[in-house]
Amino acid sequence: MTNHARADGPATGPSRRSYLKGLGTAGAAGLTGAAGCLGGGGEGGPVTVAYMPIYPDMQYFVMQEEGYFDEIDREVEGKQFPSGPAIVKAFASGDIDVAMFGIVPAMIVIDRGIPAEVVAANVVEPMAIMAHEDFHPLWEQNDPKAAFEQWRADTGSTFSFGTFPEGSVPDILLRYWLIDEHGLEPGTAAEVLGLGGASAVFQGLANGEIDGTSIMEPVPTRVEAEGLPYSPLALAGEFMPGQPAAVTLMKDEVRNTAFAEQFVEQHVRATAFTNANPDAAAEHASAVIGEQNLPVSIAKRAMASPLSNFISNPHEIRSGTKVFAEYAKRLGKTDQRLTMDQVFDYDPYDAVTGN
Repeated sequence: MTNHARADGPATGPSRRSYLKGLGTAGAAGLTGAAGCLGGGGEGGPVTVAYMPIYPDMQYFVMQEEGYFDEIDREVEGKQFPSGPAIVKAFASGDIDVAMFGIVPAMIVIDRGIPAEVVAANVVEPMAIMAHEDFHPLWEQNDPKAAFEQWRADTGSTFSFGTFPEGSVPDILLRYWLIDEHGLEPGTAAEVLGLGGASAVFQGLANGEIDGTSIMEPVPTRVEAEGLPYSPLALAGEFMPGQPAAVTLMKDEVRNTAFAEQFVEQHVRATAFTNANPDAAAEHASAVIGEQNLPVSIAKRAMASPLSNFISNPHEIRSGTKVFAEYAKRLGKTDQRLTMDQVFDYDPYDAVTGN
């Protein structure tokens, strides 16, 4: 399988930091020291970036390991979280400034009145609906409802999908697949269980505690590599073209400063690097996630997955985000159905890429 690399049109020419250096030592030092005051933000301290140990945050791994954060005029401090809801809590507490996580948790932050907007997408169509190998023949031989009923008759229990917590991207995509694609009700045809992050989902599969999942890389590749009896029933790109997932949400306090364009510039650069150098990007992912959890060999295999579609362009996920906004409201995760103008700030990306 090959990945669906997308070109985001990274900015050409010298980086902003390189330009400052070219002005001379004294002048560069003066401009760098004042960088935090550009754009009216008045803040020049460290910026905390939250991320998760999943492939949809690949740009973070590359930016860290390739030294791209050094091209930004403010110190960047990374902080790893296991899931989107955990990042929402940290965002609400004021502990982080930028979050690289799911579009639904991002909308939850915005809905709560926290001044922040999405400035970049990280990935598109990265999800797979997976099921136990014993379920696949039932799925192929019956209509969806009959397949789940037959599973219950054969095993004595309702089919269980275990994934990220309710309201997460994997959870909502699974619900959309069941309800909108197949007319099935979660909790009736199949259970939908919130297990936690990627590690918890993998352990649930490895221990045989669940019958399937909705998940992103590198979990599907790790499942295959370890010979676990699960494989994809459907890929997100087959039933929801342009499916959004992880995005980069930026608090207004930093979004309204020079930092926003600088960060997005390096994000676009990281996307281009990833699509041009998949093996090197995989090595970076393994280094940041931890080789004990993601060996380099598996990391490289996951880059060839049809789920590994890395982008930066937030315009690409606009249509899919409308669907997720509706589900977030339906599930009670947001009080309102957010509009795309409430969710996205395209200006930093458009300024960097010349759109």
